[in-house]
Amino acid sequence: LERVAQLDLTVLVTGETGTGKELVARALHRASKRAAGPLVVQDCSAIPRDLVESVLFGHERGAFTGAHERRPGSFEQADKGTLFLDEVGELESSLQPKLLRVLEHREVRRVGGDRTVHVDVRVVAATNRDLRAMVREGTFREDLYHRLATLRIHVPPLRERREDILIIARQRLELLAEEGRPRRLTRADTAILAQYGWPGNVRQLIKILE
Repeated sequence: LERVAQLDLTVLVTGETGTGKELVARALHRASKRAAGPLVVQDCSAIPRDLVESVLFGHERGAFTGAHERRPGSFEQADKGTLFLDEVGELESSLQPKLLRVLEHREVRRVGGDRTVHVDVRVVAATNRDLRAMVREGTFREDLYHRLATLRIHVPPLRERREDILIIARQRLELLAEEGRPRRLTRADTAILAQYGWPGNVRQLIKILE
């Protein structure tokens, strides 16, 4: 992460749900030359289908019903900083060429607009899906995949890095203690944590500790 952070290139972070892909993106931003700029987090799976283009690229006043004023999209909001596109594998095929164009030319055209706006943004994308398999199936553009995966970081599931379980657990308990909820792990606790399979990964571990 320290090496990748210094390279102002697009990064694709892969891994199962709950492994900490957003934390990776935040760490890359903090350690990069863009740390003083904004970090904009956008979950592509949480945007209504009819609003994805507007949310990402912005819209002009009157572009559609309810567009009462000009609104910059996620790319413009992240200018001079980092844009984290979570669950990028959920983007519909009709939007993929538009995203590719922005990544290649670093300019956006707002919905309902007739001019392009230059953006200086580093993109970190994440997915829990196998984009290469989606490319083979024809549901994800190959050129977009290669553009997103200029640099790739895979976050392994917690069951494959069991040495991290107690480190994460103790750190989380220290944070809880600062909130007035001191707790200690017994020997039995640590044995249970170390042996469990953690299908929900780090997110599940944190919720159980809380």
